[in-house]
Amino acid sequence: MNTKSFMISHKVIWLSSICLGILTSVPKFAEHHFNPYEALVNAVITALFAIFIWYYNLATMPAYSSRDVAQGFSPLRLIKSLGVGMVVMFLLACAQQYLLSHLHFGSMMLMIEIRGILVNLTFYMFLHMVQQSYQNQQVGIELERIKMDNLSAQYELLRQQVNPHFLFNSLHTLKYMVETGDQHAGDFILKLSDFYRFTLENRKLDLIRLSEELEILQAYMFLLKARFEEGIDLTLNIEDAHRGSLVPPFTLQLLVENCIKHNVVSLDKPLQIRLYSEGNWLVVENGVQRKRSPESSTGMGLENINQRYLHLLDQKIEIQATDTIFRIKLPVVHENPHR
Repeated sequence: MNTKSFMISHKVIWLSSICLGILTSVPKFAEHHFNPYEALVNAVITALFAIFIWYYNLATMPAYSSRDVAQGFSPLRLIKSLGVGMVVMFLLACAQQYLLSHLHFGSMMLMIEIRGILVNLTFYMFLHMVQQSYQNQQVGIELERIKMDNLSAQYELLRQQVNPHFLFNSLHTLKYMVETGDQHAGDFILKLSDFYRFTLENRKLDLIRLSEELEILQAYMFLLKARFEEGIDLTLNIEDAHRGSLVPPFTLQLLVENCIKHNVVSLDKPLQIRLYSEGNWLVVENGVQRKRSPESSTGMGLENINQRYLHLLDQKIEIQATDTIFRIKLPVVHENPHR
């Protein structure tokens, strides 16, 4: 398992230890008979202990891993640190007694041990809080990475989703046109190749120009016309300013496919589809002609498009449905040179 550990700057360790040693010697300055040598020894002993405690606690601090991130505070590690600190402080007290033999060893050792325990507790709790903050930061980074990986994987699936039934139906239509000697069979083959050429060229793009998307849609509509003839009709009324905007590839194709899937398409009752601009929206609208036996639907078509807009723009599409009209509103994506 991948593990990580945090470190405290050596400069911070040494400067904080020296400052602590100086602070513990400040009361000596207030004594009536100030002894500079005694104050220096006291400061050095405290600073050395502080440096040891810093490095000991850092060395025994467990490395971060997602498996034990929730363990939190460890009383056993604290007791062990206090025990080791008391032994080290006792040795330092012996050294201080050797250097300052005029001081009473019992009271001096008790004072130094209490000071050592307080320093040890302070440093340990500080490192514990820093470690917890570091671990929370690592968890946040891992969750964000997993989230981005998941979104990227989902978006890759969404972007490559082209209904396989469309290819089957197109080939079936082509077979029928060839068998009946339809003179438009050659044009059908060219449009079918154009459509799948667009698919291969744009399948790895997040956004394409609306003008290019309309070319894809026109090729797609030609193929549908060959199949349904006058049973389907598409009216375009796009503002010139919007033709240079951006759109996720195959969005319009999926919306038209969704119209066909849920509505009757016949010569007696042609399916009317409108694509037009409305303010800062691109609208796809069709009349509702419900099938007597509706096809099973997972709702993935519209959810596909909605997730693509959420992923790319953090903005949802709008769906408006009545008994007679079904309308999808897509946000117009204007090009931003900084994104």
